[in-house]
Amino acid sequence: MSVLEKIRSKTGLLVGIVGLALVIFILESLLGSGGALFSGQDLEVGKIAGDKIDYPAFSAKVNEQIAQIQKQNPNAQIDEKMKEQIIESVWSQLINDKVIKVQYKKLGIEVSEDELYDLMLVHPHQYVIQQLTDQQTGKVYEGFAKPDGSLDLAKLNQWVGQMNAEQEQFWKQLEKSILEVRAAEKYNNLIKKGLYVTTAEAKDAFIAQNKQVNAAFVLKPYASVSDSTVKVTEDEIAAYYNKHQNDYKVSEPTRKIEYVAYDVMPSKGDYEALLKDAQRAAEEFKTKTATEDSSYISQESEGGVVNIANYGKKNMIIGDSSVFTAPKGTVFGPYAEGTFFKIYKLSDIKSIADSARVRHILIGLQSQRTQTQRTPEVAKRIADSLLVLLKAKAVKFDTLVKAMSDDMGSLDKGGDYGWFDENKGFVDPFKNAGLQGTVGNITIVPTQFGFHIIEVLNVSKTRHNSYTVAQITKLIAPSGETTQEYYKIASDFAGKNQTADAFNKSVDAEKLNKRIAEGIKEGDKVLPGLEGAKDLVRWVYKAKKGDVSPVFEFKDRFVVAQLVAVKEKGIAPLDDVKDDVTAKAIRDKKAETFIKEFETKAGASKSIDDIASKMGLTAEKADNLTFSAYNVAAIGREDALIGTAAGMKAGSTSKAIKGDNGVFVVSVASVTEAVLPKDFKGKQVEIERMNGGRVDYEMFDALKEKANIEDHRGKFDF
Repeated sequence: MSVLEKIRSKTGLLVGIVGLALVIFILESLLGSGGALFSGQDLEVGKIAGDKIDYPAFSAKVNEQIAQIQKQNPNAQIDEKMKEQIIESVWSQLINDKVIKVQYKKLGIEVSEDELYDLMLVHPHQYVIQQLTDQQTGKVYEGFAKPDGSLDLAKLNQWVGQMNAEQEQFWKQLEKSILEVRAAEKYNNLIKKGLYVTTAEAKDAFIAQNKQVNAAFVLKPYASVSDSTVKVTEDEIAAYYNKHQNDYKVSEPTRKIEYVAYDVMPSKGDYEALLKDAQRAAEEFKTKTATEDSSYISQESEGGVVNIANYGKKNMIIGDSSVFTAPKGTVFGPYAEGTFFKIYKLSDIKSIADSARVRHILIGLQSQRTQTQRTPEVAKRIADSLLVLLKAKAVKFDTLVKAMSDDMGSLDKGGDYGWFDENKGFVDPFKNAGLQGTVGNITIVPTQFGFHIIEVLNVSKTRHNSYTVAQITKLIAPSGETTQEYYKIASDFAGKNQTADAFNKSVDAEKLNKRIAEGIKEGDKVLPGLEGAKDLVRWVYKAKKGDVSPVFEFKDRFVVAQLVAVKEKGIAPLDDVKDDVTAKAIRDKKAETFIKEFETKAGASKSIDDIASKMGLTAEKADNLTFSAYNVAAIGREDALIGTAAGMKAGSTSKAIKGDNGVFVVSVASVTEAVLPKDFKGKQVEIERMNGGRVDYEMFDALKEKANIEDHRGKFDF
C-alpha cells in the first residue's frame, strides 16, 4: 500500500485550506548548494562516473522540468536566471543518481513505507514543516496551525485526506524529496558514527591547545636577498618539480587570457546630437497635459520607463531650488547627470499630512494563503465585492483582514502598520491613500502587489507640500556610426595580430591597457568586467595556447583576447607552472645558503642574542606559543617555527631550520605544561562533533572527485 493510500485509510474528508508551492529538488544544497554550439558532432555534455551524458538526453530533462513548472504555474516566466537554476538542478540530480545513490544501494540504505509515513504525518520531518511555513513570517500557515502557532497534525492529516489533483501531485513530489533527504541523512550519520577519536588523539589535541612556550627567534628572510642574484639550473628546477608534483595538481580545467578592451564612448558629435534631441523633448514636454505625461515619458525615456514620483523639500531630486516656488507644469533641464540627460516636470503640488495611519486588506496577485496566482481582473473583482460589504457594514474590517488578506505580516495587527510618513518604505500609492486621505475613507488602491482595501484611521494635524515630479531620462550613448568605428579599430587589431608575439608587441606599441582574466572554467558565463561572456569562454576552450581571438562584442565595449595559459585536470606540466617552480627552487637554494651562513657565523652559540648579533639580525620574541597556533608575531604564518618550538625543552636552542618565510633559529626560554583533566571525554566529543560537521560537505565532494566528473555544459545552449 502506498503512503498516500495509507493516509487516506486513516483520515476523513474535510475541505482543504491551503495549496502548496511545487518543490522540485532539494539536493542542490547538499551537493553544494536550444541549440548546441559545438565542433563537429561532439554532443557530450559531460561525464559522470564513467557514464557519458549526451546533449539530447540532458536537454530533454531540462525541458521536462520547465514543462513541469509551467504546468504547475502557467504564468511562470522562465527567464535566463531561472533556466540556469533548472539546468544546475538537473545536473545535480544526475550526480545524485549516478554517484550518491549508488553508495546508498551498496550499503543497503533505504527508507521504508512505514518510515516515510511517519516522516510525513506522524513526526513530520523538518523539511515538511518548512513547506507548511510562510517564509516571510516564519509561522506555520494558519490552515495548518494550532493556536500557539505550531503545526497541527490533525489539520495536516485532514488536508491530505481530501487533496485535489494538483495538491496530490505536490504531495507525491514532497514524498520523493523526503525519501532522498532521509537517505542522505542516514548515509551522513553512518559516516559520522565511523569517525572515532581515541583518548590519545584527544590528549594530543588538548596539549596542542594548552601547552605554552615562551621563545625567541632569529629569522633571515628570503626577501633579504634578491631572486635575480640566485641562479638555478634547469636540472634543479626539474628536480624541485618532480619532488613536489602534487603541489601542482589541478582539480578541474581552467584557462587564462590577456585581452584588450575598446570601450565605446560617445563622440563629441554624438553628445551634441543627443543634447539637441533632449532639448527638443523638453520643449514638447511643456505642452503636454498631466494626463498625457505618462505616454509621452514612455515614448521618450530610455527603455520606455515611466518615472513619476512624489518628493518633499528634503529629498527633492531637482537641483534648481526655484522648483519650490515654480507653478505646476514647469519643466527643468535637460541636465547631464552621469550617463543620462534628464528632464524634469513639476506635474503637481499637493498639501499632504505629515503622517498618517491606515489599515488594509491585500488581495494579492500571488495569494500567500493559497499559494496560487490571480489575474488583476480577478483580484480587482474580489476587492470590489469586499468593499461593498465594508461600506454596507455587513462585515467587520478585522474579520476580513484575518479571513482574506494576503499580507501575512500584518494579520496579527489587523492590517495596521502604525503611523508612517512619506519617507516610509511603502509604495507611493499606499502612502498617498493615507497622507492625502481623510479619516474614515475606505478606498481600493492598486499596486504591483495587488489591490489594497485601505481605511484611513488617522492623519496628523500638521501638513506640508508634496511635489509630483515626472522624469524623462535619455541615455548618452554612442551612435551606430561611432560604434562601428570602434569595431573597425578592434577588428583591425585582431586581424593584424594573430600570434601571441604580435599581440604583445602591438599592445606595447599602441600603449594599450592589457587586462587579465584567469581561472576561467568551461561553464563560466561572467568574467571580471565582462558580463555575458559565454561566447568568449567557448572560444577559449576551443583555442590553443597563443591563439588570438576574433572581436567579441559586449555592452559598450569590444574585446580581443589572447589565450596565454591552459591548465587541464591532473598534474600541471612543468612548462605551465615553471615560474612558480623556479621561484620555489630559488627559495630552497637561498635556504641552503642561509643555513650554512648560520653555521659559519653563529657556530655552536646557544644565545639567541649572540646569534642575532653575529648574523647582523634582530632577535624577536614569540611568547605564549601553542602548537595549534596559526601565526607568529612579527612574521605571520610560520608552521615550521611553531612546530619546532612546541617540541623543544626549556633552555634549548635549535639549529638553523628552513621555514616558509626564511631560515630561523629558535630558543625556548620556558615551557608551561598543560594541566591535564581527569579524562578526555569532553575533548573527544568536541573533536567528533567538529569532524562530523565536515562530513556534510567534504563527503559529497570526495565522492564527486572520485567519480571523475567532466562538465562541458558551457559548450551548449539549452
